[in-house]
Amino acid sequence: MASLLSRHPSTLLSNPLPGRSANSTLLPVRLLTHAPSTARPFSSRFKCSAGQTGFFTKLGRLIKEKAKSDVEKLFSGFSKTRDNLAVIDELLLYWNLSDTDRVLDELEEALLVSDFGPKITIKIVESLRDDIYAGKLKSGSEIKDALKRSVLGFLTNKEVKTELRLGFRKPAVIMIVGVNGGGKTTSLGKLAHRLKQQGAKILMAAGDTFRAAASDQLEIWSERTGCEIVVAEKEQAKASSVLSQAVKRGKEQGFDIVLCDTSGRLHTNYSLMEELISCKKAIAKIVPGAPNEILLVLDGTTGLNMLPQAREFNEVVGITGLILTKLDGSARGGCVVSVVDELGIPVKFVGVGEGVEDLQPFDAETFVDAIFS
Repeated sequence: MASLLSRHPSTLLSNPLPGRSANSTLLPVRLLTHAPSTARPFSSRFKCSAGQTGFFTKLGRLIKEKAKSDVEKLFSGFSKTRDNLAVIDELLLYWNLSDTDRVLDELEEALLVSDFGPKITIKIVESLRDDIYAGKLKSGSEIKDALKRSVLGFLTNKEVKTELRLGFRKPAVIMIVGVNGGGKTTSLGKLAHRLKQQGAKILMAAGDTFRAAASDQLEIWSERTGCEIVVAEKEQAKASSVLSQAVKRGKEQGFDIVLCDTSGRLHTNYSLMEELISCKKAIAKIVPGAPNEILLVLDGTTGLNMLPQAREFNEVVGITGLILTKLDGSARGGCVVSVVDELGIPVKFVGVGEGVEDLQPFDAETFVDAIFS
């Protein structure tokens, strides 16, 4: 830590929050400014002042366009799930009507193994069965196309928006929450990289004040991405104080987006879950209506076991989107469909690798093509 700070001078933020005196017990934070080692020039058309309300709309579109060009990453990331589902092609290759029940039973098993979940799987299989016996599906290729349409329908029928919803007021604030070990801080770092690549001015806030190495980890990401970061000056700082001062700094210094890290917590630890409410309220006092997004990071390798976590976090703070990580190491990609269908919360990003570029914006059609190619 000492060497890091000596290379990058820090500035104490001593201004008290609104409603607090200078003698308040609020612990100070410090702002670290990192000059990226390989600065990437950005086109001036991405540089928008605070008064240009179309900036976030344009930013969302650019992220989606970049995702479309990175289809190969998504295909590669879902290779294990695709391998699990490859048996479907074999089943349908020589399909005939007399084999329908056997084929559908094996298709059902393949979907369950990939963690689509019993509810979704039964709906899909019974719908296919009805259409086959009604004469609507007459070949293996038609059955597979109907399967893909059905899965896509579960992902899109609730009309959930997968784009980041950042509003029209700067700074937009994104709060990242989740349990320990899900990849929360890493996801924040990768998200900062992606947003900065599209020309946004990013401020990180190290709100994980429980885990000793969390601030150090986020500082490394700030160096790696060339983003500034606000960290607590002393141990045992309140997360809500760190985040509110970071958002205040973001507002005063014209940052486009403030990315707020929070401490990992079990969804069954109600005192720590309550702390998230305090963080949310503290942010809203500085920027009314913020945080614009509260993204829950879930470990994709846990499959359907992530559902109870997601429900609890959603009830406490109101989750606006999901980041599903580690899907490249899992054959349980079908859980994406169950999470969206069960909770009605959109998947905004998926982690499909360890590289800085491997946090991919989620696109339903691309996902379906990736697991059923």
